[in-house]
Amino acid sequence: MRELEQLLVLFVAAVILAAAARRVSAPYPVFLALGGALLAFLPGAPSFTVPPDLVLALFVAPVLLDAAYDASLRDLRDNWAPLTGLAVFAVVITTAAVAVVVHTLIPTMPWAAAIVLGAVVAPPDAVAATAVLRQLRPPHRLLTILEGESLLNDASALLIYRLAVGAAAAGSFSVAAVAPVFLVAVAGSVAGGSALGWLIVRVIAHVQHVPTSIILQFVGTFSVWLLAESIGLSGVLTTVCFAITAARSGPERMPARVRIPSYAVWDTVVFTLNILAFIFIGLQLRPIWESLDPADRGRYFAVAGAVLVTVIVVRFAWHMPFNAVVRWRDRRRGFHPPRPMLRPSVGSGLVISWAGMRGIVTLAAAMALPPEFPYRDLILLTAFAVVVGTLTIQGLTLKPLLRALKLHDDDPVGHEVSAARERAFQAGLASFADDRSPVAELVRREFAARLASERADAEGRDATSAAHGEIHRRALRAARQAVLAMRANDEIGDDAFHRMEEELDWFEMADGR
Repeated sequence: MRELEQLLVLFVAAVILAAAARRVSAPYPVFLALGGALLAFLPGAPSFTVPPDLVLALFVAPVLLDAAYDASLRDLRDNWAPLTGLAVFAVVITTAAVAVVVHTLIPTMPWAAAIVLGAVVAPPDAVAATAVLRQLRPPHRLLTILEGESLLNDASALLIYRLAVGAAAAGSFSVAAVAPVFLVAVAGSVAGGSALGWLIVRVIAHVQHVPTSIILQFVGTFSVWLLAESIGLSGVLTTVCFAITAARSGPERMPARVRIPSYAVWDTVVFTLNILAFIFIGLQLRPIWESLDPADRGRYFAVAGAVLVTVIVVRFAWHMPFNAVVRWRDRRRGFHPPRPMLRPSVGSGLVISWAGMRGIVTLAAAMALPPEFPYRDLILLTAFAVVVGTLTIQGLTLKPLLRALKLHDDDPVGHEVSAARERAFQAGLASFADDRSPVAELVRREFAARLASERADAEGRDATSAAHGEIHRRALRAARQAVLAMRANDEIGDDAFHRMEEELDWFEMADGR
């Protein structure tokens, strides 16, 4: 019972910290990690442990699937060059640089363990960056690059991580030996993830019971990860390919009555896993600190600080020259993107270089190391320092940087939404063009009104939308009060009340304004 009470206290504390972070427009992982660290040193602080072999599956798989499901395959293809540079080359260079720095400072640390530490801190996490950036409506291209990078760099970093962990257990590390395994894992993960996505979507599509469908979605996600890891593939890359395939084929097979509650549950679970991961890593700080020999504490903190500086500098050292080459190419050949997007500039390069905050993957990978792994305490301490350091230094300054650079685009997503909305309504009208019944005329007027509102000028459309929303909310409030009064007067029972409540909820959501 005490464990349940402690867990509930953690949840309440995490929600309060996240709310405080949103209030000051700061990345909530900063507050959660620091809060967990402070909580760890309080008398009677809770102590929670998760089996290392379950950490990555538990904390990373659902979060990764949620992000990959929303990724645009078209936009990822349009930005393949910067994505490849950041997700592959920057990860490899960062891993190598960190390994060299750590091995120089602690010569007794095996190279395999140093590479593991490099792979742990190499992949930035887009959750914190986009949490800050989306508030400012940044250019869509920046968000695409940062979110796409976070999907692909996790795969490359964790592949290196897994191979280095195996090498540490074997006592040696050889690039020639692991390269074939690396290539087979990549190819198998892409093929396996896509095939599993195609299969599982078709299985779940036959389930119309909403709770059962949601449970199967989570079972499928964890099963894909565990299956990939058990046969030597990359759980990250397999899950990403699984999610992208599901996102392409799932929407036409899943009805709205299943999709809407599914999205709500996924949002809640992903947020819960994020706050638990950051709180848990903060709680690990006290046992790590107490287990360190006092003579090692200063040296370990020096290593953590050196690694923090290294990951920040290496990202700049890679991306800014890359950005300069791209701008030189555009000056020579012209900028001819397949569709409207922000032109690469020094400002966009600075934002991408500075948006290198580390997050949940770094924490989960460090926690997943077995207890007997060489220098595990140092790796955990350094991972915590890098996550908190990058979130604090970069996360709290990213917003003023973007404002100072004044980067804007022409809202390409908004234009595409407008075009899609008009095409959708036109197709809807055409589907019953020959039907002249009163019911068809009612639907026709509703669709025509939406089209007229969409075609109005921006200022008029905003005014119309605001007026429509106010009248719609007023009418719904009155309708709800009438139903509540009927239940209070015993004119209807609770069964009828809840059915009407659900009907009014769908009506409110269907308005979409």
